[in-house]
Amino acid sequence: MAKLPPFSKAAQRPQAGRTRSKVLWHRIIRSLCYLIACIFLILVVIGNVADKPVIRDTYFLKIDLANIIPLSVPNAVLINTIARTIGLHDFYQVGLWNFCEGYLDEGITRCSKPKNLYWFNPVEIILNELLSGATIALPADITSALKIARIASHWMFGLFLTATVLTFILIFLSPLAVSSRPPQTISADPAINQTHPQHRRRTFVFLRALPFLILTFVTALFTIVASVVATVMFVIFRNVFTSTDYDLNIGASLGTRMLAFMWIASAFTLIAFILQLGSCCASCCGGRKARKQLRLNEKQHPHHHHDPNVPVSASSSEGSNVEKRDGLRV
Repeated sequence: MAKLPPFSKAAQRPQAGRTRSKVLWHRIIRSLCYLIACIFLILVVIGNVADKPVIRDTYFLKIDLANIIPLSVPNAVLINTIARTIGLHDFYQVGLWNFCEGYLDEGITRCSKPKNLYWFNPVEIILNELLSGATIALPADITSALKIARIASHWMFGLFLTATVLTFILIFLSPLAVSSRPPQTISADPAINQTHPQHRRRTFVFLRALPFLILTFVTALFTIVASVVATVMFVIFRNVFTSTDYDLNIGASLGTRMLAFMWIASAFTLIAFILQLGSCCASCCGGRKARKQLRLNEKQHPHHHHDPNVPVSASSSEGSNVEKRDGLRV
């Protein structure tokens, strides 16, 4: 019985650069990160601007004054909704552009007009709505913190809006940072480099990888700093209102939905920055072994002229082949 010839696994053809599917997935992942971040940042920006589903429940801070104790009412604890008796609403909640107010049994009754560089001033709001003759002993810490809150709110407003614009732009621009022929895919085989020319490393890094690295870093920085400022500022507000040093029976709670939205956006911009950082490092440091081999070939064949766009080893190889052919002819 004749033996069948043994099957040997054919050597795979060397490829230069990345496969089309790999390039496509790299681009999709980066765009997807910024798409998700942009969606959540938009929810942060439009939160609390109107009495609409989802929007009405997206706020930074909610203050409950339903059972606040005014100085002019000695038995105020026995009243069900004390806030109405002195001209206040039961609750106030704060967004990026405005505040909304309402009653516990009716919900939100009014939202203030959205305003650029809005900052929450609870003292002004409460004093403007108090009936004549009604007084409340507001914590002294509130008035001292308002100046800092105003500056922090302006920074938070500008950072959130800038981060939203940048993430929207990067949805479409971030795929351009992914190349099908990055410089780190240079091969030690001159034939592959001649057939599939590689990017010039310095040109790619300084005109493509590095600018995108800076842009993604600024976007992540703005988003994270805005989230930190918002979280710290409204945590301070909540702690001051609910402090046990003042027996005012004021409730305050952070908007968990708003906090979740802005920190999810921060996480995805950070992930996108890390991906770009890895890509930039690979562009700078990748392909060292292949370049070392090409330089070695250049030292071994220094007398051969070569095309600057073709690696030295390729031109040297071609020259040696020509010499061999000439020798055979002779």
